[in-house]
Amino acid sequence: MSLVTVAPALFVLIWSTGWIVAKYAAPFADPLFFLVIRFACAFVLTGLIALAFRAEWPKTRAAYGHALMTGVLLHSIYLGGVWWAVAQGVPAGVSALIAALQPLMTTGLARLGGERLGALQVSGIAIGFLGVMGVIAPKLAGLSAGGLGNLALPVTVNVLAMLAVTFGTLYQKRYIASGDLKAISTLQYAGAFLALLPFSLALEPLRFENRWETWVAMAWSVIPLSLGAIGLMLMMIRRGAVSKVAALIYLIPPTAAIEAYLMFGETLTPLQIAFMMLTAVGVYLATRSARPASAATS
Repeated sequence: MSLVTVAPALFVLIWSTGWIVAKYAAPFADPLFFLVIRFACAFVLTGLIALAFRAEWPKTRAAYGHALMTGVLLHSIYLGGVWWAVAQGVPAGVSALIAALQPLMTTGLARLGGERLGALQVSGIAIGFLGVMGVIAPKLAGLSAGGLGNLALPVTVNVLAMLAVTFGTLYQKRYIASGDLKAISTLQYAGAFLALLPFSLALEPLRFENRWETWVAMAWSVIPLSLGAIGLMLMMIRRGAVSKVAALIYLIPPTAAIEAYLMFGETLTPLQIAFMMLTAVGVYLATRSARPASAATS
């Protein structure tokens, strides 16, 4: 079984733990400063890997710029915005709902960009969104309009973060369709570090407690998440349609809900489990490989 075959499942399993790590590390470190250290560590590790394997670096300034920009969009703005918003009080359910809008936006933009989608794929996107709504609805039920109103700025930042990863995915597909992913990943983490550091310095007291829980969270964030999941995502974007990759995001909230149930004892009702199955059906339909005539010759 090849890596390409299992990449979607591995990506969902690993990326979903990002929500768990964010909750686990929150008592011990400021969110932006934690991410700054994470990006720095990831830059060093990916750089060493690129050097060890003699990766081919971009040949033009424009190519360097595109790699740095995708790092800003996919890492700095997306992760920084989500982690900061959650730290400011945005409930995880609300944040997950905002994240679930990404496949809808990505699909729409991909169609505007000329990507051909079949009726089953479009239906799958819609079904997947309904499934995610059902999974997180119990977490939203206790929220009042006034409570959300007090979180207007963090919610706005969370929405901007979702937009950033949407455009980052499309940007990656358009401008970095080739090149060594080891070198590109290194440049992306350099861009992410440089973009997020000023905000951490301006907004936070740079708290990072020197305790084993913090370093466990950092190790997991850097190796499985930053190196493993991001590498899988970049590979899938390069090999497949961006709408199909985006549809996998629907599986993140249900998977994270199961992980939160196992690690933190959060409730998980039979109805939520049923909606998880509906989400899986939607993702299956959205990611089925259509075989239009034009694609067969590409």
